[in-house]
Amino acid sequence: MSLAYTDPKQHLADLFRQALARVAPDSGLAVELERPKQAAHGDWACNLAMQLARGLKRNPREVAAELIAALPASDWVEKTEIAGPGFINVFITPRLWQRLPAHILAQGAEYGRIELGRGKRVQVEFVSANPTGPLHVGHGRGAAYGASLASVLTHAGYHVQREYYVNDAGRQMDILALSTWLRYLELTGECVPFPPNAYQGGYVRVLADSIYALHGERYKRTAAQVLTGVPAIPSAEEYAQQPDAKGRAEASLDALIAAAKRLLGQDYDYIHGYALEEQLGDCRNDLTEFGVSFDHWFSERTLHDAGLIERALEQLRHKGQLYEQDGAVWFRSSAHGDEKDRVVRRENGQYTYFAADIAYHLNKLERGFDRVIDVWGADHHGYIPRVKGALAAAGHDPDRLEVALVQFAVLYRDGQKVSMSTRAGEYVTLRELRQEVGNDACRFFYVLRKSDQHLDFDLDLAKSQSADNPVYYIQYAHARVSSVLAGWGGMEKDLADADATLLTHPSELALLRRLAEFPESIGAAARDYAPHLVAYYLKDLAADLHGLYTTCRILEEDEALRLARLQLVAATRRVLRSGLGLLGVSAPDKM
Repeated sequence: MSLAYTDPKQHLADLFRQALARVAPDSGLAVELERPKQAAHGDWACNLAMQLARGLKRNPREVAAELIAALPASDWVEKTEIAGPGFINVFITPRLWQRLPAHILAQGAEYGRIELGRGKRVQVEFVSANPTGPLHVGHGRGAAYGASLASVLTHAGYHVQREYYVNDAGRQMDILALSTWLRYLELTGECVPFPPNAYQGGYVRVLADSIYALHGERYKRTAAQVLTGVPAIPSAEEYAQQPDAKGRAEASLDALIAAAKRLLGQDYDYIHGYALEEQLGDCRNDLTEFGVSFDHWFSERTLHDAGLIERALEQLRHKGQLYEQDGAVWFRSSAHGDEKDRVVRRENGQYTYFAADIAYHLNKLERGFDRVIDVWGADHHGYIPRVKGALAAAGHDPDRLEVALVQFAVLYRDGQKVSMSTRAGEYVTLRELRQEVGNDACRFFYVLRKSDQHLDFDLDLAKSQSADNPVYYIQYAHARVSSVLAGWGGMEKDLADADATLLTHPSELALLRRLAEFPESIGAAARDYAPHLVAYYLKDLAADLHGLYTTCRILEEDEALRLARLQLVAATRRVLRSGLGLLGVSAPDKM
């Protein structure tokens, strides 16, 4: 049989456009099609008659009848019906669905690709965690979401760049360098009280151990030298219980950083650089093992070294968007939707994080992206208007920046919430989670909900081999087809000419219709920045495949029917593999 397959939605949209041109050529209306919630109402529904009737001041059902009469003849439309107040329900002939398996096998990995993006350049910046410690489970959700979103957008026809913004400048990196040095001093026998607001994790001791192993006591300074002029360092108990202790702790921390820079001189740069590179390397390795990669790692230091921050502020100053007050420089953020104005340069001449963010986002737009998508934690919601306001103030279209918010994930074991951190400052790391449940479960469970919705991560479910575990259920569907094809013993290419007109059982037709929805799921996921829609689709596709197995024998004795059903399940395997790949999940042939 012919391999020709016509996309039913595009085909119907074209038919209705022709009908509209005959009934109301000057209406200017767009044709919209949606899938009815119930299969009995057809494959597609069109509300064009109701839209048209308002302008014509006519009964929508009468207009619907005229549109149906004006529809060009089509071999793929089985029948049309008028429903409710004027919906036009369209039933596609099974002959079109029956052509789909051969089409999918011929297209292979290309099936499902659409031209929604039409080659537009999009940047997705995600994770961007400070390289001051291991990635934790919260970062994991942002990583899984951002990587899946980038893949979906690519499949939808966008040219996508994946970027990680490395916060390698500023106070947090100084705190990590200081924390490492203080732990190093302990190894030399010099005990400086460890600040309660320094980095507490065991990884800091590992960094210190490595430096000591490499360089011995080269960076040793006496505790007396370090503490000279440093305000008293609050204890952990004082820090937790006394209201004024946090302010005192911050002052002593800044004094310790200044002392480290003064006492170490150029050697401070080594400590700083070593801690940065080790932690950034750990982050890279963790993400690579997680199946998450980036096209570009953008260094925050670039903004400082290349003078991009001052250049960005000069643009705002030229447009009258900055003013000085109390020795600081302020951006008129409140004039652009923010709740108040924001400092961009402090009294001491140092730039704020916000100033660096302004320069970074201006740099993104100057690189020529049609759209930049930032993936942020949900707690950064209030930061959106000030960044967009800065872009607008600099003369750019703020809508070129879009922000996708990601809620934190909460782990559960045996029905009980898992503590996410300890008093020692150790979080449940992404690496620990991956080691417990595996990459596939991590990637899939992280994107199983809309990104801005709360996520309960059931560790027991993620490890279970049951139909209740969605990733296992979907992977098993893929493996099940592979087993059947292996039992058959032929080659997939030998199924190209199978007689799919024999696929008439309701379970077969349901699976065919589901396969046709794959490009639509890609489009919906790309438009809404919602890769969870692909996860939902895969669950439905797996359910339809498992349903087919319970009602139809695949390796049927009749050779023609056997080949037709093998073609159908082989096409299903192809789509399962593509969909899982978009979510960063493997498609095993054996379970």
